Amino acid sequence: MAVFEIEGGHSLEGELTPQGAKNEALQILCAVLLTPQRVVVNNVPEIVDILQLIDLLKAMGVAVEKLKPESYAFCAKDIDVEYLKTEDYQNRAMRLRGSVMLIGPLLTRFGVGYMPKPGGDKIGRRRLDTHFIGFEKLGAKFNFDSAESCFSVKADRLQGAYMLLDEASVTGTANIVMAAVLAKGKTTIYNAACEPYLQQLCKMLNRMGAKISGISSNLLVIEGVDELGGTEHTMLPDMIEIGSFIGLAAMTKSQITIKNVSFDNLGIIPAQFARMGIQMELRGDDLFIPRQESYQIENFIDGSIMTIADAPWPGLTPDLLSIFLVVATQAKGAVLIHQKMFESRLFFVDNLISMGAQIILCDPHRATVIGHNHEMNLRATNMSSPDIRAGVALLIAALSADGKSVIQNVEQIDRGYKNIDGRLNDIGAKIIRS
Repeated sequence: MAVFEIEGGHSLEGELTPQGAKNEALQILCAVLLTPQRVVVNNVPEIVDILQLIDLLKAMGVAVEKLKPESYAFCAKDIDVEYLKTEDYQNRAMRLRGSVMLIGPLLTRFGVGYMPKPGGDKIGRRRLDTHFIGFEKLGAKFNFDSAESCFSVKADRLQGAYMLLDEASVTGTANIVMAAVLAKGKTTIYNAACEPYLQQLCKMLNRMGAKISGISSNLLVIEGVDELGGTEHTMLPDMIEIGSFIGLAAMTKSQITIKNVSFDNLGIIPAQFARMGIQMELRGDDLFIPRQESYQIENFIDGSIMTIADAPWPGLTPDLLSIFLVVATQAKGAVLIHQKMFESRLFFVDNLISMGAQIILCDPHRATVIGHNHEMNLRATNMSSPDIRAGVALLIAALSADGKSVIQNVEQIDRGYKNIDGRLNDIGAKIIRS
């Protein structure tokens, strides 16, 4: 088990380039199964979860060629459908949450999809009902083997349908869209997710020959086609990593330039950090974060305490609430962090409290943070990373703290952030991996 030893209290300075978007990559790589033709994907984040998905695609029969760093060619011409029933497939697929998005492409192209209960972060209930209700509306027969914890769907050919999703699930919408592009007739998806990464998937599918309209809205209309062709696609930069770097700069009083952020695709993220009092300047498509000795959280116009909550796009992504929470520990003022989606995601705050943060965990979904205004630094401590986003929040806390902290189970961080210790050390951090 890898460990980070972090010497806190150092101000950082320099440039950071965000990796390709992890959540987009999970969708795009599953979509290569929709065509027997060559698909080239650029800006692929070479992190643990994505590399595991690429290895799984190889095991399924996808020909994978690494063209250069972060660029791959995929050809899903010869897929071994029988492999889906093997123990090796189940073991590989259950390691990562994103593997569930293999089902839509497999179902619509090969008529069958098998999936063990997927893994991923332990952050609370993460139900899959939206996915399978959508497949059933398209005409698939669904079965769940509770003894084996395995899902299966089958259909001769899917038939387009109207559906109102019970939640605006990003992975659910992506899965249903990928299934519908080769279905017969028209599919209408209302209450669809509309995140930039979902938009990217739809645009790529259209380049492959799909007919999807309503992209960027919550009403998607898909005219099914008989086949899809090859294409080339480039990932957006990872908005979660960009947000993490903004928070890092504020907490450590650092001056950081985040390169090539695709600002128009960041949505409400910069504005929410600005409401925390964090200054930033857009220079071309680079985001410059100046060194700040303090930053003050705004109140609402009636003087009440600021609330920062997650919401479906264009609301704030839940993946950044851990970062907002840790940033608030050194702000001037107070804020209520409301994590609506996952009931276990805030439990990492015990570590921050042991470091001296003033946090009241109101219930599994809400935490009130009273900031120190950098008048008292956090204390170094030993802790363990419970999931990807909490792990990076704890890393940011440790970098701002007095003394030497230890973070165990950093494999969780590696699942979402490539070489994070090396990249931060290059701009002045003191992190030792052992």
